Amino acid sequence: MTAPATDTMFDRLLFPTDGSEGAAVALDHALEIAAEHGSTVHVLNVPDTVLYSPFQMDGDVVDALEAQGERIVRDAADRAAERGVETVTEVASGEPYREIIDYAASHDIDLTVMPTHGRRGLERFLLGSTTERVVRRADGPVLTLRPDAETEFTYPSQRVLAPTDGSECARDALEMSVDVARATGAALSLLTVVDVVSVGVDVRSDLKTSMLEEAADEILDEASSVAKTRGVEPTDETVVYGPSVARAIRSHIEDQDIDLVVVGTHGRTGFDRYVLGSVTEHLVRTAPVPVLTVRGSAAAES
Repeated sequence: MTAPATDTMFDRLLFPTDGSEGAAVALDHALEIAAEHGSTVHVLNVPDTVLYSPFQMDGDVVDALEAQGERIVRDAADRAAERGVETVTEVASGEPYREIIDYAASHDIDLTVMPTHGRRGLERFLLGSTTERVVRRADGPVLTLRPDAETEFTYPSQRVLAPTDGSECARDALEMSVDVARATGAALSLLTVVDVVSVGVDVRSDLKTSMLEEAADEILDEASSVAKTRGVEPTDETVVYGPSVARAIRSHIEDQDIDLVVVGTHGRTGFDRYVLGSVTEHLVRTAPVPVLTVRGSAAAES
């Protein structure tokens, strides 16, 4: 395990909130991070005007939404003050996910912290939600938490998992995982999963097995080299073969007591798949621990 770095990587956190129970869970974790790093938390509320028709959006409705938003951000700021955490509050108007992304970009936010679902409930979960759209499009890293997870979220992290498929986006996520490990003193676990379904039913033939093992070892060797170059010695490097990459990663999380997963928003399936339907989306939906998603530099330019 590497000693924590003296510099902080999270000076400015963004916490978008709708005042729901799910947001309250995420706020607790955001404040833990902020207290550890001496960060300022930007608390943002964007009223969901999609719930109202244009004919309902008269002055009284707008005033009521703004007043509710002010109460929501004030309550969050009060909880932050109890922890000795500085805050900046704002109530914005517009499409929630766009306002969140624009705010993060214009205020040089280092990390956005969000629950996987809020007022619209478990039935909506992540798909099509504000959180899913932010994860897809935000240039900066986004930390998502499942409010209904049975695992208690703690910070600093003790064991960080960096799944990698050797793609450029995975490399960006790996570098972020190394920075987190350095900043928190966490152990870093490297994992690559070979999807045996996608490469054919005869994958266990000697030739294909040898080729897959060689490719997986090269991916892990490269990831290990990146970590060591940045000052972190991985504690373990694992190759897993299975029919589901997401399930293999979740099993590794449980088996190795992982408390944070850092993953890219897309991998070798390409930009067209992006998050929707991908391993990352499934992890954000189902992982029992927080998931830190990183949108690769190549995606940001596309």
